[in-house]
Amino acid sequence: MSYEIIKSLHIISVISWMVGLLYLPRLFVYHADAPTGSVQAETFKVMERRLLKAIMTPAMIASFIFGLWMLALNPELFSEPWFHVKFAAVFLLAGVQGKFSKMRRLLENDEKPLSSKAYRIWNEVPTVLMIIIVVMAVAKPI
Repeated sequence: MSYEIIKSLHIISVISWMVGLLYLPRLFVYHADAPTGSVQAETFKVMERRLLKAIMTPAMIASFIFGLWMLALNPELFSEPWFHVKFAAVFLLAGVQGKFSKMRRLLENDEKPLSSKAYRIWNEVPTVLMIIIVVMAVAKPI
């Protein structure tokens, strides 16, 4: 498979992953405001679970597979400072997904440890990391 095809599949995977990372915490905002046990709350549980398990996790795995495949074909990237920053931000993004997964489990169990405002703040974290990743990969400022 050509490098360009692998890179294309990587970008498609990343876009799919980012869509989930940006949408899931928005669902949390609405879920936190829904009365426990309501039809609305139960609907959010289904939506959150399906988004995480059917879209986000496979897209994250595919992003890592295609990213590491490109890295195997282009190992000199390891010597680039911008790549180290990008790589760290990608791992933080994976950690954010782990945190979102834990938040989802709590909401699934009718625990609402955070306010809708706190979930709104968490909604911004993937955006900040995405900006860092894109700037590092495209502009290579360092």
